[in-house]
Amino acid sequence: MKFVDEATIKVQAGNGGRGMVSFRREKFIPFGGPDGGDGGAGGSIHIVADPELNTLADFRYQRTFKAKNGEPGGSADCSGRGGEDLEVVVPVGTVIYDVDTDETLGDLAHGGDRILVARGGQGGLGNQRFKSSTNRTPRKATPGYPGEKRELRLELKVIADVGLLGLPNAGKSTLISVVSAARPRVADYPFTTLHPNLGVVYVGEHKSFVMADIPGLIEGAAEGAGLGIRFLKHLQRTRLLLHLVDIAPPDPEADPVVDARAIAAEVKKFSPELASRERWLVLNKIDLMPPAEAEKRCKEIVRRLRWKGPVFRMSGVTRTGTRELCQAVMRRLDEVAAEERAREEAGPSDEE
Repeated sequence: MKFVDEATIKVQAGNGGRGMVSFRREKFIPFGGPDGGDGGAGGSIHIVADPELNTLADFRYQRTFKAKNGEPGGSADCSGRGGEDLEVVVPVGTVIYDVDTDETLGDLAHGGDRILVARGGQGGLGNQRFKSSTNRTPRKATPGYPGEKRELRLELKVIADVGLLGLPNAGKSTLISVVSAARPRVADYPFTTLHPNLGVVYVGEHKSFVMADIPGLIEGAAEGAGLGIRFLKHLQRTRLLLHLVDIAPPDPEADPVVDARAIAAEVKKFSPELASRERWLVLNKIDLMPPAEAEKRCKEIVRRLRWKGPVFRMSGVTRTGTRELCQAVMRRLDEVAAEERAREEAGPSDEE
């Protein structure tokens, strides 16, 4: 199925049923009085996260969702049946926005998460609600209230612990294919990857993390060059970014340092918060040079970038250094998780 990460839908909750005007009519009971029942409430619409889904492609064909209306009230004080609620199923990681107000209504980050997006209208009142000592034969009932209508924008952000960042053909797809069971398309031309890929990386017993590979960026992506930056949102949930740099680009005039800085600039244009996230430098394709020359090139890149964070050297094709990289990532993710648990146990700080 085609990967779709954005969709716009319209939702309309059910209207409430009208109230009933009725009077009790039984033998030997004259002037039985009003007995019109209330109308039923309209059905509401909920959006529910389903872990079995991984795309919003289904919303290409169905864009309007309507819940059922409530039924009118009946005689003998019988209320109308309420309309059934409607559940719209989306993938885990979907963020819901109101198109008119641009308000974020919810972020369904876990399976089973649900959010009410359109509330059904209340049912109208029957005439038995209006009886009093001065009005014993009310002929008044109210109509049901309309249900809420909304236009929603659904935006899918994949759930991953680690995100891969880099130019096209930097080796991101090759890396995720050798460390996980993911099988993205790999070829020797740019923009082979056209949509995000996820892979589960197993490091040891009960030790694993999810890695996300997105289409490569180029300079000017924020202005729409290449595939643009529309896929960068899939890295916003990650805890760690791996910036892959090809130390032996096919274009002899290409400068890995200039390219790396350009990618960092494009990420900062998209989101300063994402740009400030922890990022490791991964120097890839060391197998394309003699060991001494590759080591010299790696040191030069690190020096020119003035890189202060962790640096790893690897080759996705020969799998050199991939195991060490994954083990280091797992250790770091465990540390981050422990820090988060400690903050939760300590409670909010004075500054927060």
